[in-house]
Amino acid sequence: MAGPFNQLPENRVPTTTYLQRVYHLLFEHFGPQHWWPADTPFEMAIGAILTQNTAWTNVEKAIGNLRRADALQVAALHDLPPDELQRLIRPAGFFRQKSERLQLFTAHLIDNHQGDIRRLLAQPLAIARDELLKLKGVGPETADSILLYAGGQPSFVIDAYTRRLFGRLDRLPGDGGYDDLRRMFMESLPASAAMFNEYHALIVILCKEYCRKRRPLCGNCPLSVHCPAGSMNR
Repeated sequence: MAGPFNQLPENRVPTTTYLQRVYHLLFEHFGPQHWWPADTPFEMAIGAILTQNTAWTNVEKAIGNLRRADALQVAALHDLPPDELQRLIRPAGFFRQKSERLQLFTAHLIDNHQGDIRRLLAQPLAIARDELLKLKGVGPETADSILLYAGGQPSFVIDAYTRRLFGRLDRLPGDGGYDDLRRMFMESLPASAAMFNEYHALIVILCKEYCRKRRPLCGNCPLSVHCPAGSMNR
């Protein structure tokens, strides 16, 4: 296959070129992913909080319960009795902890943004991100998911799949921590929410289908020829 990977040894390919080539290889293989599955920015944010430490299928059940209870609006969710909210989101796990976080989140929106998440997300990226990170239970991955998927802000989401893939590709920057890996994407790629959205979704599907945590299926992986781990598993 022609392209930048064939023109230089892997460890000498500039980061921008490398990341763009990985993106195009994934896009060519999988096509557009059309993430994130939600009807409103607020629902997207609720999903980002609920998906912590659980599978998306469980979040879908919890979101469905909230929708049937007409509780997918800021005021309605905020006003639910805690035990009722816990019952509705129980399928997502850690329901007591997540119930508290959801109601703290809605209280923050009511107190600071007239109950409108779009006002929070319309702020400059750095300001909105810093505000989200100050909320209890909102870490970097959750904050960046809300910014990217609910706010359309170009904030790259780093998750376990991203660390797994780029660890196997031997392209983890610095100590491989969240901030270093996010900075690599943010500083090396155009600030495009659409591209960041698609890139993250493509990484997720690659890791689910091929770059699995255990017993990766390297033979048919679109990146295997360029992957040190893949070359050992072929």
